[in-house]
Amino acid sequence: MMIIDDEPQMRKLIRTFLEIEGYSIVEATDGVHALSLLDETAPDLLLVDVMMPFMDGFTFAKEVKRTSTTPLIFLSAKGEEWDTIQGLKLGGDDYIVKPFSPGELLARVESVLRRAYLHKPATDILHVGPLLIDNHSHIVTLNGAPLSLTLKEFGMLHLLAKNKGRVFTREQLLHAVWGEDHQSSERTVDTHIKTLRLKMGTDGELIETVWGIGYKFEV
Repeated sequence: MMIIDDEPQMRKLIRTFLEIEGYSIVEATDGVHALSLLDETAPDLLLVDVMMPFMDGFTFAKEVKRTSTTPLIFLSAKGEEWDTIQGLKLGGDDYIVKPFSPGELLARVESVLRRAYLHKPATDILHVGPLLIDNHSHIVTLNGAPLSLTLKEFGMLHLLAKNKGRVFTREQLLHAVWGEDHQSSERTVDTHIKTLRLKMGTDGELIETVWGIGYKFEV
């Protein structure tokens, strides 16, 4: 998923919330920057601010929709009816007026993704390095051999592998895997990572410790 917004705090806020929900995020500071990133990445959804320098959200949408069917949600402080209609006419799948709650954003994102990919072949299988992770059946194979994991171990491995290269703090892992109302300490994460590495054998080194911060998965 790509967030396109010229306000760093807004990008950080949206990114933090969506990553906790398991989404992989790419950031762009404006429309021009986003177009250059689209040559390298293939996001499944675009979250686009309307008011941006260099290239505003509406102009960006015109450019993208010429060659892409990627779903797009506009984010804007402008809530007039004309702005909403204009955004939808340009190919926007939804239009969210700022400020919005995290819950509203997540609901809108999930709704657009369901509509956009309803008729496309669904796959819950993630292939990263020697790992095959089936998120639907919770089956993991490592170098072709089944890997027996607890629910929490599976959750951490799937989150890290899906966002390979991205560093997660212990607190982020706790929120994402144990839930918002968890009573566990950050030491719990270290214990589960240690066990997970042991089960993965020599491939346990794919889970790297980033000292003073947390962990990441690196192939």
